[in-house]
Amino acid sequence: MSRFGWLLFLAIPAAGAAEFRSVQEAAAVLYDAPSRAATPLFVVQRSYPLEVVVSLDAWVKVRDHAGALTWVERKALSEKRTVLVTGASAEIRVRAEDNAPVAFVAAQNVALDLVEVAPGGWLRVRHADGSAGFVRAAQVWGN
Repeated sequence: MSRFGWLLFLAIPAAGAAEFRSVQEAAAVLYDAPSRAATPLFVVQRSYPLEVVVSLDAWVKVRDHAGALTWVERKALSEKRTVLVTGASAEIRVRAEDNAPVAFVAAQNVALDLVEVAPGGWLRVRHADGSAGFVRAAQVWGN
């Protein structure tokens, strides 16, 4: 393969955006292999975001916010997008501006519905209680 061919081959994965799903059931078991007979590793709750790595018929290999690779049954996932607060807390603002008033504060590991991606590194999000606002994309995982 020519140098150009290798460069093109290496650039293809970087060009695609990450694909995320959220858990739609009350809880989902994450396994070490694509089978219910495999070892269960973790249990995650509804709305927890997961990055899709590989999709099979009934199983999906996923990555969590800590980088762990596991398998989950496809039926446990929704196409609904959520993000997870990764720091100690995240200030959700009424506008996509650093000096805008704080609408609410979300604690670490709280999942928020991703409403839309806003310009300037902001995300419009909604809490399960209906509160909404904008968070810096760097404060959450799953976008």
